[in-house]
Amino acid sequence: MNLTLETRDLTLADVPGLMWAGGQTHLNAVAKEIGRIGDAEYVGVFLPSGRCVGKAGITYTEAPDAGVIWQVAVHPVLQSCGVGAHVMREAEKRISARGLAWAQLGVEISNPRAQALYERLGYQAIRTEDSAWDQEREDGTIFRYETVLTIMRKPLGGEGSQG
Repeated sequence: MNLTLETRDLTLADVPGLMWAGGQTHLNAVAKEIGRIGDAEYVGVFLPSGRCVGKAGITYTEAPDAGVIWQVAVHPVLQSCGVGAHVMREAEKRISARGLAWAQLGVEISNPRAQALYERLGYQAIRTEDSAWDQEREDGTIFRYETVLTIMRKPLGGEGSQG
C-alpha cells in the first residue's frame, strides 16, 4: 500500500484523536509528555486528511548518548503498511539532529511483531529490564501493568556509535 504521510509535532489538539492508541489514562500521559518542551518531543504521522495514524515520543534525558523512543503506536487498521517505519525514521532524524549517536527503545517481549520491525530497521537487543505503568481497563478502573522490555539500540552514525 502506498500512503501519503505527513509528519509533524503532535499538539494537545491532536490528543483526542488518538483513542485508537489507548484509553484516557494513555491520552493523559501523551498530553503530559507533549508539554515537556526541550527535553522531549512527540512526533505524529498524519494522513492528508489530518488524521493521526502513528506516533512516538522521544526523550533526550534518559540516556546520556541516545534519544530514547517510547510510546510508539500505529493505528491498527494501518499496521504493516509502512507507518511504523515512517515514524521511526522521523524519530531517528530528530535524534541525529541533536547530535546524539544512538536511538534506543524498549519493546515488550510479548510483542515480537514490533521487535521484528525494529530489527529490520537496524536495532539490536542489548538487555532486558522490568517495566510498569498505569493502564485503564474497559470499565475505567486503573491498574498497574507490569511487563519485561527488550532494550534495543541503533547507531545513527557520528562519534560514539561504534560500540
